[in-house]
Amino acid sequence: MRTDLVSEPGDAARPNEDFAGVGLPACGQGGCVVVLDGVTPPRDGAGCLHSVPWFTARLGGALTELTVSGGDLTLPEILARAIERTAEAHAGTCDLSHPRTPQATVALARWSADTVEYLVLSDSALLLRGPDGTVVPVLDDRLARLPRSALATDALVDATVRNKEGGFFTAAADPSVASRAVTGSVPRHEVRALTALTDGAARWTETFHEGDWTALFDVVAKEGARWLVDRVRELEAADRVERAFLGRGKTHDDATVVHVELCGPGSGAWRGPTSP
Repeated sequence: MRTDLVSEPGDAARPNEDFAGVGLPACGQGGCVVVLDGVTPPRDGAGCLHSVPWFTARLGGALTELTVSGGDLTLPEILARAIERTAEAHAGTCDLSHPRTPQATVALARWSADTVEYLVLSDSALLLRGPDGTVVPVLDDRLARLPRSALATDALVDATVRNKEGGFFTAAADPSVASRAVTGSVPRHEVRALTALTDGAARWTETFHEGDWTALFDVVAKEGARWLVDRVRELEAADRVERAFLGRGKTHDDATVVHVELCGPGSGAWRGPTSP
């Protein structure tokens, strides 16, 4: 197995709110990838004494440990337990009912000799490449499907669509959101490589339209994760003034890319998941 991981803050003066991890069991068979994108809270606070990096470090650590050690658990069960474990760490000091209590998007994959399992919650992305070269994106596009009018202000988002039916879901303090994730599994021989990335890195495709998901996978596999993040930074800087692509979004976002090439031959093709 070969891995390539880059995680970079959007602003060097601020902590990176993303989390990335690759886990390998002691037995040497299988492994996992965990990528989280912490949600930056509004300036008026989130009812919590802790930072978003504090939250993503604990949630990401719990997910990595449980995914590697909990072979008898499904990925939604693992996410639910990791959320519950993280919530317990600060339930005594913080208001976990606040709509902006620390939270994150999730892209999670686990593979064994027989199976590749996946889970995606909110707008991080997971790309799977089959042995025939086909790239299948696993996406939770509920946020992207919402009308712009529903996202006009933080207050409107929090009151009407954040972690609400008909809106979108993130991993915060409620373990039940694990059941809302996009999940599934495919035979191991149908996946040759995978790439997980936060939306800050996915801007190459989703914001700047430099290429589709297959083209993004190709450049990461050929040029490396560092190349993708550097190119996104160039595109962000070029659009800093006119904002033809960035619009109201932040100029630079935290960007994380994890690329894994799985060992062993594969055959066949997989046509992808169904959106929730």
